Amino acid sequence: MTNYPPFPTDGTVAVQDLLVVDYKLLKEGDQEQANILWEAATKWGFWYLKNQEAESFVEPMFKMGQETLSLPFEEKMKYWQGNKGASFGYRAAGATYVDVDGSTDASEFINISKDDAMAYPRVVHKVYPETVNAYMKDTVRPFIETCINESRVIMKVFNEKLGLPEGTLLDLHDHTKPCISETRCIKVPAAPKDTKIALGQHTDFGSLSFLANRLGGLQVLISDNEGEQWKYVKPIEGHFICNIGDTLSILSGGILKSCTHRVLPPPGPQAGHERWSLVYFLRPTNDVYLEALVSRSSLIAEAVRNAPDKANAFPEMTAAQWFVKKQSQHRTDKDKGVESLLASGPKNFEGSTY
Repeated sequence: MTNYPPFPTDGTVAVQDLLVVDYKLLKEGDQEQANILWEAATKWGFWYLKNQEAESFVEPMFKMGQETLSLPFEEKMKYWQGNKGASFGYRAAGATYVDVDGSTDASEFINISKDDAMAYPRVVHKVYPETVNAYMKDTVRPFIETCINESRVIMKVFNEKLGLPEGTLLDLHDHTKPCISETRCIKVPAAPKDTKIALGQHTDFGSLSFLANRLGGLQVLISDNEGEQWKYVKPIEGHFICNIGDTLSILSGGILKSCTHRVLPPPGPQAGHERWSLVYFLRPTNDVYLEALVSRSSLIAEAVRNAPDKANAFPEMTAAQWFVKKQSQHRTDKDKGVESLLASGPKNFEGSTY
């Protein structure tokens, strides 16, 4: 692992302190850890997860990502995710707008479907570069399997706290059924100090996200007594940064918080370094209809009654339909074909951000 400069701790950047959940204890049924998780998920929607079991796969996953994203642009574009709402495969930097000024993102990544990894070598959704396939059996699949197992422990806590019938959330996130769950390895190139945004503000589409990163740059939008402000989340070695996504917030009637976040270049002494991150996105099965589970939980029903504006904000479609809609937004390459993109090269995607 590269020895990076330390994250600044001298007060020069605003940092959000997150609660720490001990996964080992949570898995054993520790109620104190369950309460810490619940507090974090209902107050901010973000927390650290320590003693998580996927750590041994993180560095090999980064190696897979580095080998894949080092391929020539023309080779990577053979595995392009497209611009019609699909997600699996390669996405070039600059493919989305990040602000009203027309700036574009600087993040390049490879997405690998949970369904493809679990079925490998059978292809379910997408064919991947050999640099991915070489790691599929011993790295990608066990990393995804471990994240799924950890998500099941977390979902059981949420299920109980929300007063849902046993197994409700697990059934809605049945890993044996088709879904858009995926893992993503992300590269943000070293940037000048005046660079603004690497990935624009957003909430995650799905239910749970597990993030491993070695450099700072992640910021969360926090509302407190001083109003709304952006604060950095400090990466901690061996800890995942976890967060709630939109679909779990919708299903819970807004009780579980989907927090807005973005990615900037690393702060302080870490500036000027290439930034790598790894995520697993847990999403509901494709056929789950996105609405609050008011008929299954009095707590959720009460939350919706007390916030009638949220009751009218549900997507009124399935998870798969909503994902396609969200994934298609803010694309700079919208309606462009792969041949035209290849003809102009990677610079075609780049805008004013970098």
